[in-house]
Amino acid sequence: MDSNAIQQAAITLASRRLAGQPGPLLAAAHAPATLQDALAIQQAVSNLLGNGIGGWKCGMPSDERLVLAPIYASTISHGDTCQAWVRDGVVRVEPELAFVFAEGLPPRATAYSREEILAAVSSVHLALELIDSRFDAETKPPFLQALADGLVNQGLHLGPAVPLAAALAASSLPVRVQQGERDALLAGVHPAGDPLAPLLWLVGHLQQQGQGMLPGQAVITGSYAGVVQLQPGQQATLGFGELGQLMVSCQPR
Repeated sequence: MDSNAIQQAAITLASRRLAGQPGPLLAAAHAPATLQDALAIQQAVSNLLGNGIGGWKCGMPSDERLVLAPIYASTISHGDTCQAWVRDGVVRVEPELAFVFAEGLPPRATAYSREEILAAVSSVHLALELIDSRFDAETKPPFLQALADGLVNQGLHLGPAVPLAAALAASSLPVRVQQGERDALLAGVHPAGDPLAPLLWLVGHLQQQGQGMLPGQAVITGSYAGVVQLQPGQQATLGFGELGQLMVSCQPR
């Protein structure tokens, strides 16, 4: 893709993100054809929004797919409420663990070891990724367009901190969802098997791009139960096995 096509795609996606109004797939002339195209559009969207990157969502890559998207600082919330776009009367979230870096990991010539990365993790939190697409629900976008759009991320809500050792051992984690009369127990499994593995990959990937982990950034590495639908404006309690509970009310944007 040339720079003009990348910019036009980014304008479309950034405008939809700001307005909360999804639309059709990108026109063929502005659609990414490679992983590099999709990531270039991601970066162009970030430049247009002028919103600091407060974290990342990531997963283990394959030859055909790269699971990587920025989480914008203004969309990260704490406490007992969060703001989210409501679609078809519900808010969509994914239960995750978030690794937070207080000091960051600046770019350097040599790779960071697992021990160095773990030492830089200041806390781990129960978390909810807020889910929303900039594409109409009727048409599932091709993966590269979804990647360019940030892999349906609209934000992140951070809940209570949990012990690092317990988080690292959480390859599976039953998720209990309670809201109103609903009381559902979901058999949660981390998609990578190891909640730390995608984070280790991310640090190496950013380093290869001449980037680092910035102080205060949070990283989520995969949902334990896929997408969970919550009713807006009502308190929900999500239990993460023996790690604890996250209580939140998602308020409409």
